[in-house]
Amino acid sequence: MEINSINAAVFAKMFLAGAGNLEAKKDWINELNVFPVPDGDTGTNMSMTILSAAREVDALVNPDMKSLAKAISSGSLRGARGNSGVILSQLFRGFSKVIAEYDAITVDVMARAMEKSVETAYKAVMKPKEGTILTVAKGAAKKGRELADTTNDLLVFMEAVIKEAERVLSKTPDMLPVLKQAGVVDSGGQGLVEVLKGGLMALQGKKLNFTIETGNKPNLTAVTSSIDAQANQEIKFAYCTQFLIMLEKPFNNKKEKEFKTHLEGIGDSIVVVADDEIVKVHVHTNDPGLAMQKALTYGSLTTIIIENMKLERDEKISALKEKEMQGQAEETVDSQPEKDMGFVSVSIGEGLNEIFKGLGVDYIIEGGQTMNPSTEDVLKAIEHVNAKTVFVLPNNKNIILAANQAASIFEEKNVIVIPTKTIPQGITALVNFIEEQTPEENEERMNQEISLVKTGQVTYAVRDTEIDDKEIHQGDYMGLGDKTILSVGRDKKQTTQEMIDEMVDEDTGIVSIYYGEEATEEEAEELSCYITEKYPHVEVEIHQGGQPIYYYIISAE
Repeated sequence: MEINSINAAVFAKMFLAGAGNLEAKKDWINELNVFPVPDGDTGTNMSMTILSAAREVDALVNPDMKSLAKAISSGSLRGARGNSGVILSQLFRGFSKVIAEYDAITVDVMARAMEKSVETAYKAVMKPKEGTILTVAKGAAKKGRELADTTNDLLVFMEAVIKEAERVLSKTPDMLPVLKQAGVVDSGGQGLVEVLKGGLMALQGKKLNFTIETGNKPNLTAVTSSIDAQANQEIKFAYCTQFLIMLEKPFNNKKEKEFKTHLEGIGDSIVVVADDEIVKVHVHTNDPGLAMQKALTYGSLTTIIIENMKLERDEKISALKEKEMQGQAEETVDSQPEKDMGFVSVSIGEGLNEIFKGLGVDYIIEGGQTMNPSTEDVLKAIEHVNAKTVFVLPNNKNIILAANQAASIFEEKNVIVIPTKTIPQGITALVNFIEEQTPEENEERMNQEISLVKTGQVTYAVRDTEIDDKEIHQGDYMGLGDKTILSVGRDKKQTTQEMIDEMVDEDTGIVSIYYGEEATEEEAEELSCYITEKYPHVEVEIHQGGQPIYYYIISAE
């Protein structure tokens, strides 16, 4: 059987099959994590990213190539989680730009789309690293270009491309010593191979048992205000209206201004965020139909949400009054007046959340190493902060790319991502914020100060391996530093002390201990005594963090 071209319906099946195959293999891909920690999440992040796009693809009825390309690009962009997920979304974005121009995909179109996907992804990463998903994608695209000159059969093309992708993947340990030492191939590259394999199976006519499920909503925690303020707040426009426009016509600056003027005539709280393919719209109005009717002149609508704010306010006030009787009343950020600067922070653990709120964070996205928030999660959080400038604190190196992607999309506010890689860095950034200074001055100061923070985290190993000349066995305790493993052992207390010894030096002035849900205050006090006895010049602070997975998060400054 020879296949020389595929239409949108066939490619949609291929994409869904790729998503299904990745979803089925996600746990195995998670286990390819270099560090044997219990939160390896590459497979999960890539799966959740592609499933966000798959839900949009699955919702299409009789799609053409252009609408299919938009669904893949916009869905993966908003759903992107973690570095691997963001890179995957950029690969899809570049690929979609090419196929959107054709009614059918041939070998030549496929080859050019793969080349564009690699170009787009490399541009999105500030410092591309070889031996990763990028390298596998580049190798596959290069092979695709060669094949385009020798065959018109897409089956032959796909089989050869996947074979080359697997060959390049097998070489990733030679490109990254850390992979070789851990005895694994790059997990992101493996995820990409599984997507390609799923697509090929669909092209071959094989069926995968795969069902698209509704994704979980982000767990966002707002810092709140008084019940009376909400009860007395006048609601001029009753309906909070949100939707996405899948663009079918050019949406230039003139069109955007025209659309915003129309929305201003029928409501307020207007947010219009546009990129090449989608426009995110938010407006409070008494006639949602007028907003959507105008939007339909630019393209088709999806993800339509209309909420009656008067009813919601009454229900919320009722619930808050009940909480107030229990001494637990909270505020909502929506009732706060606009300010110059606000904060969004990623955090997990009741104690850490309270610390961030106490330091002035307006909105907390619950997540972190165990669950990386998506680009859309960050966008929604930014939208809920009533400030002209919003600082975003990712507090995890695997969330920075998604935060940057959200910042590049959100145009209605000045969004500044402070590249905090750990919880202690996020806390340090907030401590050094000065309200009287400009956003630019604060950005410079916070970036300088977070570079001075050392972070150590204590967890346990989920498999045997060897890293940095340290032999690690399943169940061992590990002290993870900013760049490497600082200590390994069978005793949690001793392993933590050894990690602290690697972090503290003569310049250290303060050590902060945040103990997690599986550690006790008494154990943290013992560590504090150890530090003050061995390092008399160091001040020690103890905080209940409540974080999962990590017994301790410790900073040295």
